Parts: sequence; C-alpha cells; structure tokens
Amino acid sequence: MRIRTNTYSIYGIQTKRTFNDVMQYSQLLKLFEDELKGIYWAEKVLAKTLIRLIKNATSAQLIDTLKINLEETIIHVIRLEDVFKSLDKTPVTKKCESLEVLIKETGEIIDSCEEGAMCDAAIISATQKIEHHEIAAYTTLCRFAETLDLEVAFTLLNTTLTEEKTADEQLSNLSIGTINLELAE
Repeated sequence: MRIRTNTYSIYGIQTKRTFNDVMQYSQLLKLFEDELKGIYWAEKVLAKTLIRLIKNATSAQLIDTLKINLEETIIHVIRLEDVFKSLDKTPVTKKCESLEVLIKETGEIIDSCEEGAMCDAAIISATQKIEHHEIAAYTTLCRFAETLDLEVAFTLLNTTLTEEKTADEQLSNLSIGTINLELAE
C-alpha cells in the first residue's frame, strides 16, 4: 500500500509530508507554543521576584549576581517575544503552575529567615531551584524547535539556555565560595 504524500506549507516552508506527519507536527507545534507561553509568563514574573530578592540579599556579590540575572531576565522576555514573532504569533502568557509554586516558596523563605548569610544562602537555594526549572524548560523548547525545524526559534532559545546554565553555575560558585563559608564561621 502506498502512503499518499502532499506538499504542505508550514511557516512558509514547503515540505512533503503524509497527513499523519502533518498532524503530529501540528500537535508538537501546539505543545511548543503552550510551553513557550508558560516560560514567557515565568520570565515576566521572575523579573518581579528578582527585584524582591535583591532587596533582601546582604552579600554584595549576591546582589551583583542577582542584578545581572535581572538584566538577563528582561532580555529573555524580549527574546521570547522575538520567538513568538518568528512564529507569526502574538506573545501571550500562560501561567506556569510549577514555577508559581517555586516563586511562592521563595517568598516564604525570605519572609521566614533572618537577614544575613543565612538569608543569602536561602536566596541562592531558591534561585537555583528556579534556574533548574528554567533550564529544563528551555532544553525542552530547544528540542521541540529543532524537531520542528524552527531555526530562528532554536537559535534564540538556545542562547537563553546557555545564559541560564551560566547563571546557575555563578550561583553555585557564589554559594560554595562565599555564602557557605560565612555560615560555617
């Protein structure tokens, strides 16, 4: 039995695919767009959260690291808007329940800890949990974009993924090098 193929245009790219291929592509594209909306919401909310973390941090190095993270988060929001544009979509948010829980937990940690090295350690811990969530989200989005042949989206998302990994590493180094040593004294 011969499988019928047709030429389809997906985002202006002519491709020969079976009907099942097109349906699977369409479903993965919808999942990609939903995940994109979730991380877009997360980055916008995270910018507000980082401002609060900066106000509660006491270590100059941690404050500087969080300020850099805030600047990058603002860039991530803009970059995600560019991803939406590359798909001819309007940027729309969709609440990310898992990140909402992490942000709520972060607020509770800040409210319950004393100012100083202990609070700084708690801020790093909470921020790294959020970074790990973002790394997972961006890794998934990169794989989806790659599978869907969305080159512009992949490039933009992969740039952000690299920045998220760097931010996590900086927080780890800060924790090991400064904060935890202060707590041990």
